[in-house]
Amino acid sequence: MSVSSLLMALLATISRHCLLVLSSTMSTKVAAQISFDKIAGCQAQSRLFWIACIHMARLARLVIPHQQHHVIQRGNAGSMIFLDAEDYSSFLDWLRQAAKLFDVAIHAYVLMPDHLHLLLTPGDEPGLGKMMQWLGRHYVPYFNRKYQRSGTLWQGRYRATVIESATYFIPCSIYLESNPQRAGLVQDLLDYTWSSYRHHVGLLIDPLITDHSCYWALGNTPFQREAAYKQSLENGLSGRQITEITQATTKAWMLGSAKFKIEMSKLTERRVEPVKRGRPRKSQENT
Repeated sequence: MSVSSLLMALLATISRHCLLVLSSTMSTKVAAQISFDKIAGCQAQSRLFWIACIHMARLARLVIPHQQHHVIQRGNAGSMIFLDAEDYSSFLDWLRQAAKLFDVAIHAYVLMPDHLHLLLTPGDEPGLGKMMQWLGRHYVPYFNRKYQRSGTLWQGRYRATVIESATYFIPCSIYLESNPQRAGLVQDLLDYTWSSYRHHVGLLIDPLITDHSCYWALGNTPFQREAAYKQSLENGLSGRQITEITQATTKAWMLGSAKFKIEMSKLTERRVEPVKRGRPRKSQENT
């Protein structure tokens, strides 16, 4: 076989592999638009173009209306996004406006010096993206003007994942609000102003927060709910819970039981968990 034939065969193999990766990260509708035959029939240069496009394809963000989402937005290259009290309060003011404008319920939040977390429920599919875009269009110019800088403030796109509220809502809320303590910013979380913790333990009423049904289920009275939540936070999260929440949000895969993922997969075209690597196991009949 000639060198050119070997090269063409190699490119065809790479093309097929890239499409398998693509189909695991994009919606089935998008992946189906690029067929193996189309790539195999291209000239070598065209084929390489398709491969480059596939590798540059980004994982479609998973957003399911009326389900709870954990969102993380980080500063570019780990840079600070809040430098004084005015920055924090200005961002929260715009967050309140944006949440109302785009029908997004905020259940918990924490603003850290170099990143932020939100626990929320969007009323429709585009609402979450529009809210985050609106926030960026207001907060970033404010921050750049104030500190005489230019360019992006965020580290790429925000990260988001859908969580199964029955199992993960309270742990995820605790994960957010205990962040300042884990980071060594405060010893007592009551001393940290820029989170929803003080709302959940009854110290104040935060107008940004819409209490979730899982929070209400902690007790029949406000006192019972506040005490139960505080006790849950003091008990802390296991290392496994922290890892699960961190990895699911960072990798944008759904966090929940197998049953929950099956139910949610019917509501979205995007995969809700990564494809298992390797060849399928042979059945007993074939062994």
